This record gives sequence, structure tokens and C-alpha cells, in this order.
Amino acid sequence: MTATRARNRLAALGRAEATLLLRNRTALATALLLPAGMVAAWRPALGGLAAGGSSAGVDADRLLVSSGIGFILLFAVYYNLVAAYVARRESLVLKRLRTGEPTDPEILAGTALPAAAVAVAQCLALVAAGTVLLHLPLPRRPVLLLAGVALGVVLMAALAAASTVVTRSVELAQLTTAPLLAVSALGSGLLLPLRSLPHPLGEVCRWLPLTPVLDLVRTGWLGGTPADPAEPLLALGAALAWTLLAVFAVHRWFRWEPRR
Repeated sequence: MTATRARNRLAALGRAEATLLLRNRTALATALLLPAGMVAAWRPALGGLAAGGSSAGVDADRLLVSSGIGFILLFAVYYNLVAAYVARRESLVLKRLRTGEPTDPEILAGTALPAAAVAVAQCLALVAAGTVLLHLPLPRRPVLLLAGVALGVVLMAALAAASTVVTRSVELAQLTTAPLLAVSALGSGLLLPLRSLPHPLGEVCRWLPLTPVLDLVRTGWLGGTPADPAEPLLALGAALAWTLLAVFAVHRWFRWEPRR
């Protein structure tokens, strides 16, 4: 009975948040169009790298589709949820919800449900498009692929909630989210393969929050035998560690009402 009531509360919160998302054209465009636009804009550059025989050995289409999942996680989940959490906090919605039956985790999870659903649907569509249009193979290790996407969604949602600590208004979300967006795009292998970076920098970038998620996605989709058989486990452990760290930050510092 308790579990059923919790599911009903989550479903109700998710439906309410989905309605707000559909009414917010900016958030909807960010979730649906921006990741696809980033992939389309970057494809010619990746094609040039591949045609030019880059020392990085870039396979343009494979990097493109796996990077597309990264862009979906960053914009459809992380960026949109920072704005959503801040907007609900500043309008006292979160404070009012805490006076009712939902628990704190249910409130945060319910707010994140529509963004998570959109992100998962886009990732599935991207896998289908990569297979049909770019003739990439079907996922060879689907469990790892699903684990990477699921962990990525949870991690980005937790980081979004943590980022609200330094985000005083919805307008400031564009600034406070910029560091993670930029670092992930440049250092997690979205725009450039890690092996094209100088050795010390490339090793540091392997421990950024989004890097292990993308490693799981690429290993799960494209398969292959990693140089170290423990690499998928290390990526899984790193992603879990970042998720737990973000959840701790939310538990410790998340604010449920505006600062005065």
C-alpha cells in the first residue's frame, strides 16, 4: 500500500511537471531541438577530421551518435532541470509540496520525471537513427548501454539539483550551468575524442562526471574488447561515485525556499 501511494504521488507530480514543460516553449525547445541541433552542427567538422586522417583516428559517425546521447543528458536533463528546480523553488511550489504527503526524494524525482522520459525517448530514437541512417551496428552490449543512459539521467538530475544551490534565479541558470556544460563538451569526449588531448589532460578528463557515462554508452553500443577488461567496471564505479557525491550535496545543501 505504501509503495502504491508513493507511485501515485510520483505519477501526479510527473503529470503536473509534464504540463508545465509542454507550456514552456523555451524548455521544450531546449529538450527536443538543442541536442539534435548540436549533433547536426558538429557532424561536418567530425567528417572533416575523419577525412583528413586525424591522428586521433576519429570515426565520425560513431563519435557523433555517442556524443548525441551526451548532449541529450546535458541539455534535456541537466540544464532544463536546473531551471525547473529553481523556478519551483522561487515560486514556493517546493515549499508547499513539503507540507503535504510527498517526501523530499519524491518531490525531486517527480519534478525530474518528464525530463528523464524525454531524454530516454531521445536516446532510443538516436540509437534507431544511428542504426538505420548511419548503418551503425545494433547495440552489442545493451545492458551496458542501458546502464550508461540510466546512470546518466540520474547523475544529471542530481547535479541539476545540486547546481540550484548557487543559482538564485532562473535567469542565472544560463551562467551557473555553463561550467559543467563547457567542461563536459570539451573534456568528456563529446566534441573531441579524449585520445586527441595531451596525455596529462586526457587522463584528468577521464574522471569528469560525464566521461564514465559516455564510456559505458560507447562500450555498450559499439562493443569491442577494451584494453583493460576492468574498464567497464571502472566506468560504472566512477559514474556511481559521482552520482552518490551529487546526491550527498543535494541532501546537505539543497534549498527548498528562496533566499531572503
